[in-house]
Amino acid sequence: NTWLDHCSKTKPNGKKPPAEEKKQYLEPEFTKIRVVDFDLKELVVLPREIDLNEWLASNTTTFFNLINLQYSTISEFCTGDTCQPLHSCAMTSCSSIMFVRGKKTKCTAPQYVDFVMSLCQKLVTDEEIFPTKYGKEFPNSFESLVKKICRYLFHVLAHLYWAHFKETVALDLQGHLNTLYAHFIVFVREFNLVDPKETCIMDDLSEILCTPAPPPAPAPAPSTPASAPSPSSQNHVTER
Repeated sequence: NTWLDHCSKTKPNGKKPPAEEKKQYLEPEFTKIRVVDFDLKELVVLPREIDLNEWLASNTTTFFNLINLQYSTISEFCTGDTCQPLHSCAMTSCSSIMFVRGKKTKCTAPQYVDFVMSLCQKLVTDEEIFPTKYGKEFPNSFESLVKKICRYLFHVLAHLYWAHFKETVALDLQGHLNTLYAHFIVFVREFNLVDPKETCIMDDLSEILCTPAPPPAPAPAPSTPASAPSPSSQNHVTER
C-alpha cells in the first residue's frame, strides 16, 4: 500500500478500497517514544527580534537536512520493487509523476524521493533564494518556494511512516522520526506552509504527536509514620 492510497473512501474507479490495514506507527507503544517531551510550539514561534523570512529560511533548511538524514537511514530498503508509486489525494495527478522539461514522467517512490530532495537541496543552497550574506534581500517568490519545499518534505516524511516504519523501528529510530515529524507539522501549521488538504492523510498521527503531553502528576508526599505515644501520655491516668 502507498501512503496516500487511503485518502478517500472510494477509488478513482468508484470501487471501495479493501479494509484499511492497521497502522503500526499509531500504536501507543510507538507514539509515546519521543526524543523530547516539551511543547514544540515554543520552538517554532517567531522570535520578536528575528525577520520572518530569516526564520523560515533557517527552519526550512534545518528540516531539509534532518529529513534527508532520516530518509538516508532506510534508503537501502526503499526500492522500486518494495515501494509502489506515491499517490496524493490533494492533487489531481499523482505526486510520483515528475515534470521534466515540461513533460510528465512516471517514477517509482525512490525515484520521486530522490527527485524532490535533489530539487529541495538545489533551492536551499541557492544564494539567490536562501541568501546567507548580510544585507541580501529574499526574492519575492521566497514564501511560495518555501511552501513548495515543505510540501515535498511532507511527502517524504509520510512515505517513511507508510512504507518504512518497520525498518525505522528495527533501527530504534522511531523516537527521532516521531519528534522530527511533530516538530515539522507544528512549524508548517504555525506559518500556514502546507495546505491541510495535503496533510489530511496523516491527521491521525498528527493529532497524537502534536498534542502536548499532559504534565506528569506530582509525586505523592511521603507519608509521616505515626509517632509512638510518649510514656507520660501512656501513664497519664495512673499519674493523676
